Amino acid sequence: MAYAPFDLSGKVALITGGNSGIGLGMAQALAQAGADIAIWGSNAAKNATALESLKPLGVRLYALACDISDEAAVETAFAETVKQLGRVDACFANAGTYGHASRFTALETAEWQRVMRINLDGAFFTLRAAARHMVERGGGGSLVATASLAAIEGAARNAHYGATKGALVAMIRALAVELARHEIRANAILPGWIETAMTAGNVADTRFSGAGCLGLSFRRLPGD
Repeated sequence: MAYAPFDLSGKVALITGGNSGIGLGMAQALAQAGADIAIWGSNAAKNATALESLKPLGVRLYALACDISDEAAVETAFAETVKQLGRVDACFANAGTYGHASRFTALETAEWQRVMRINLDGAFFTLRAAARHMVERGGGGSLVATASLAAIEGAARNAHYGATKGALVAMIRALAVELARHEIRANAILPGWIETAMTAGNVADTRFSGAGCLGLSFRRLPGD
């Protein structure tokens, strides 16, 4: 049975990282409720596969290969999305990356910056483009960011990942207050462990089942 708790017919939803995992699940549920769907993902082949899986739902579909860490690429992709689908009513800043497990004292600057560039800068570029469009167009809208329980629980050996997710929550709170006058809602979701392609390696690790919480290390390091 189609998931349709409310009718989103005539609405357009943009989901970054929408070609797999949580993002594809979002796209499926939104399409089942009647929304037209735009997917951004860095892998064009996965984008195409995702669109094929959504076609039976009978809504308008569009996909773009976009590096969300590239400000110019996000601006271009957003303009093209609006050109193709006419508008964006809901923007899900879902794309992100994991942090390579590292003791904080050994965490390299390049790794810190890599995770920040994708998880935080990318979400900022995406949500800013969507907010500008919604304010200019009028009529409200919805901004959603995929954060993580790492935002509020200690993510040992993943300080860089946790930092980006905590910052996302703070940014969304600010947007909820600032953009309310434009009838634009802003919300963050904080998933726990969800079995996706990104987490499959950890979930498959026999040591993972005994970890119990996000505060433990993703992988045991040499010398532990």
